[in-house]
Amino acid sequence: MVKTFFRTSAMLLLLSGSALAQNWTVDSDNSRLSYGTIKKNSVGEVNSFEKLSGSVSEDGKLQLKIDLGSVETNINIRNERMRQIVFQSIGSADLTAQLDAAELSQLAVGATTVVDLEATLNLLGTEIPVETEVFVARISDSKVLATTNDMVFLGTEEAGVNAGVDQLKTLAKLNGITRTVPVTLRLVLTTDGKQAAAQPAPAPVQVAFAGDVKAGKKVFKKCKACHSVKEGQNKVGPSLHGVIGRQAAAVEGFKYSKVMANADVAWDTESLTEFLTKPKKFLPKNRMAFAGLKKPADIENLLAYLDSASK
Repeated sequence: MVKTFFRTSAMLLLLSGSALAQNWTVDSDNSRLSYGTIKKNSVGEVNSFEKLSGSVSEDGKLQLKIDLGSVETNINIRNERMRQIVFQSIGSADLTAQLDAAELSQLAVGATTVVDLEATLNLLGTEIPVETEVFVARISDSKVLATTNDMVFLGTEEAGVNAGVDQLKTLAKLNGITRTVPVTLRLVLTTDGKQAAAQPAPAPVQVAFAGDVKAGKKVFKKCKACHSVKEGQNKVGPSLHGVIGRQAAAVEGFKYSKVMANADVAWDTESLTEFLTKPKKFLPKNRMAFAGLKKPADIENLLAYLDSASK
């Protein structure tokens, strides 16, 4: 549960802070981090953390603190068990990131935007990389609203709290507690500073391909369930780090299907474009379940992103 909270909060802060070159602080009274749970397969509950604090500095450094002791489940004994058993009496979780202020420097009062965030969550002594998307609205010269753009789901195992949830289930004599929870975050940030002068919007990052790297990163979200762009990190599918220019079935340690292993294919721009359009037509009986990308622009942008992410 916890990772999701922080993941969303970080993004929000990130976005809002980068909109202006000045210091911003979290308005705790108007900010909210909530998550849902289901027990006994049918009983739904909404819990929250009552105390959030943090800031975005003038140079774009984000620091967000979630007070784990402020967890509110609306039952006192359960609050205490959450603090002691699930969070192991740790006072807080911290999320940090370095923001790029240029993208949001043009956000005028009344304007909105959606921003990607990459951050690090420190929870129970473990550093967890965080990626998400947040919606940001400039309410006034001194106030920004940031919320999760989509519902975020977090598993108790990846958050490192699975054992604690097991203990809660036993103590409460429950036959089940959901191990994946939806999380939402609303952050309001304020500043006493004046709005910085708008800066020219940066041009999209271009590579040797015709595509837009930033747009390609969004397209890659369709691939993330099965693939990573990190070198050596295989998932259901092989890592796509350095895929452009290598032979098919060349990732060491990944078990390919016979069809892919025997394919005499070099992944250049032409072959990847054809494969990404209709994988099953390009290589019949390959086991990739993805149906393909319909828009040529999406493929161009995706290739630009894959190339950029491999450097």
